[in-house]
Amino acid sequence: MMSTLLPSAPRIYWLESRAEFIKSARMPQFIIPTIALPPTFYALFAFALGQGSTASATQTLATFGVFAVMGPALFGFGVNIAAERETGQLELKRLSPMPAGAQITAKIAATTVYCAVAFVILYALGVAAGVSLAPSQWAAMLLVHFLSIIPFSLIGIGIGYRFGQGAAVALANIVFLALAVLGGLWFPTTAMPQFMQILAWSLPSYHLGEIALMAAGQRDGGYLLLHAGPLLLITLAAAIFAWTGERQQSR
Repeated sequence: MMSTLLPSAPRIYWLESRAEFIKSARMPQFIIPTIALPPTFYALFAFALGQGSTASATQTLATFGVFAVMGPALFGFGVNIAAERETGQLELKRLSPMPAGAQITAKIAATTVYCAVAFVILYALGVAAGVSLAPSQWAAMLLVHFLSIIPFSLIGIGIGYRFGQGAAVALANIVFLALAVLGGLWFPTTAMPQFMQILAWSLPSYHLGEIALMAAGQRDGGYLLLHAGPLLLITLAAAIFAWTGERQQSR
């Protein structure tokens, strides 16, 4: 009789995802880096600094799509998980009959929705700036941008399970800016000192930016494996970072 009163698993996933979406919408520290910053920065770089160059607008769109993912992934996972740990919500959810994967699935769903909103705004600005791609290029670039959610979310999970809310906010901001600048998402790594160019190869933002540029036809696609290989290794390391953090918390 009791089981009939419990909502079905799909409904639990839906309710948790909706709650996560609403909670994130009420957090300015989440909305600003997610929705406001990427389009604002793109408009600055593509219109003000790009001087009407279509090639510049296309390159900037490809890299800023990766940049748009970083905010919701790092803050949505890192800061939210840290906050839930401190307030006891995480432990409460673990003790409830909620399916084990509902919490992370809800965060992924909310992150994906907010990223999609950011992409719509960015792509609209890109078209206004003169970006013109074949349908296959748009699709490939969009795919790369959505796949970028994976490594940054894993990094966010690792941060959230290891640090308190205040420390997680500070660290997420540092990682957010470091990955954007050193990863060449705002300006090419070739404009940086040599040691920074070498450091960029250890960052997921750099490889994702380069792959996005290939999708947009701004880089030679023959170098795909040169960036996909290191990216997979970095993503694996991020997965281990997230998993060990979660295991440490569950003890």
